[in-house]
Amino acid sequence: MKMWAGRMSGNVDDRLNELNRSIGFDSRMFEEDIRGSMAHAAMLGAVGVLKSEESEKIVEGLEGILQDLKDGSLAIDPEAEDIHMFVEQVLTQRLGDLGKKLHTGRSRNDQVALDVRLYLANQEEELLGLIRELCLCLCDLSQKHLGTVMPGYTHLQRAQPVTLAHQLMAYVQMLLRDSERISQARQRTMVSPLGSGALAGTTYPLDRHLVAEKLGLNGVTENSLDGVSDRDFVLELSADLSILMMHLSRMAEEIILWCSSEFGFMQLSDSFSTGSSIMPQKKNPDIAELIRGKTARVYGSHVTLLTMMKGLPLAYNKDMQEDKEAIFDALDTVKMCLSVLPPMWQSATFYPEKMRAAAAGGFINATDCADYLVRKGLPFRDAYKITGSLVALCIEKNLTLETLPLEEYKALCPRFDEDVYQAIDLQTCVSLRGVYGGPAREEVQKQIENARRKLQ
Repeated sequence: MKMWAGRMSGNVDDRLNELNRSIGFDSRMFEEDIRGSMAHAAMLGAVGVLKSEESEKIVEGLEGILQDLKDGSLAIDPEAEDIHMFVEQVLTQRLGDLGKKLHTGRSRNDQVALDVRLYLANQEEELLGLIRELCLCLCDLSQKHLGTVMPGYTHLQRAQPVTLAHQLMAYVQMLLRDSERISQARQRTMVSPLGSGALAGTTYPLDRHLVAEKLGLNGVTENSLDGVSDRDFVLELSADLSILMMHLSRMAEEIILWCSSEFGFMQLSDSFSTGSSIMPQKKNPDIAELIRGKTARVYGSHVTLLTMMKGLPLAYNKDMQEDKEAIFDALDTVKMCLSVLPPMWQSATFYPEKMRAAAAGGFINATDCADYLVRKGLPFRDAYKITGSLVALCIEKNLTLETLPLEEYKALCPRFDEDVYQAIDLQTCVSLRGVYGGPAREEVQKQIENARRKLQ
């Protein structure tokens, strides 16, 4: 029997059932739905809408359903309309007419809104743990590679010397911001809409704050219309997930580049690589490519949610049932990607000698050469021009700044001396960049320590 039975007559078209049914995706919220119903039932007993013994029996009945679902002795009926009706129907089967009293003072609109909030709050907590694990993995790797010099890039052209540690810690900063955003979103998610009814509250003397307290939430929604029609907390999470996936995609892109023969900076273990069906020599970074590709999927979920909400009048509309599949898919995708990255990084092999060779061959110490002349008293623009001429000369003679003879230096500017080679040494170039946040060893060490403190 449909919950709206009474107003409607005749049989419902099977095609309506198929379109309307949400049990296939909202059944994952069974624990949140039952927890919300238990808090609601306990509150009904506390305010006298139900007798205390009725309230207690309903709570006991719901506890039994929850336990049976968890241990597998009760299976969710795939033909049920949704998880909310399934739980209520099982409760009524077990308690008789008493089970029908559970829905007193409640609409499915505020019930669904509560379930989604509880579920997403739990998921956000899990996400924070996965982000923390990846950050700690990158901090550990950075600690091992404080002295591993590599080229830093702009426009994908070798630019200035950094270290592998400095590069990895840049991603830690991105992930820490992701963690902050999700933490803040979680606080806004953890408010209870229960008591908003269908849209205009209820005539029963409900204690909405008691329900929120029992569920460990921060408070209640302030307006009943907004309480049932707000999905900002879903949109905010999907936006945060999209930004997080953008960061993971950038990371995956660098892994893909570094594993190529053209770079040769690292190699993924066989556990996180695939081969070719026709080319026996191939070892492909397919897992990193999939992370990059799945970013589009998460973006699609975010656009789906924005588009779903953009034209809806107050209050609840059935369109909003589409929120769950989109945010659930985005969550599943992001969690899968986050879980695979720590072991992928940990099992990878790095080639510091190739990184250093790439740094040496890219004239990325040219700025340091110009700075050397500035310290000798030349204006920076003059030093810049002289250094550019030196680079052109090195290219012509197939040399580097480190191997160019001193007489060639002096021919362009007599202020050059033997100490120029120390000034343009790659380790020197990195160690002199000791500005806060820079790639010098002691500064990257601070970044690692600061990140670990935040992660604690």
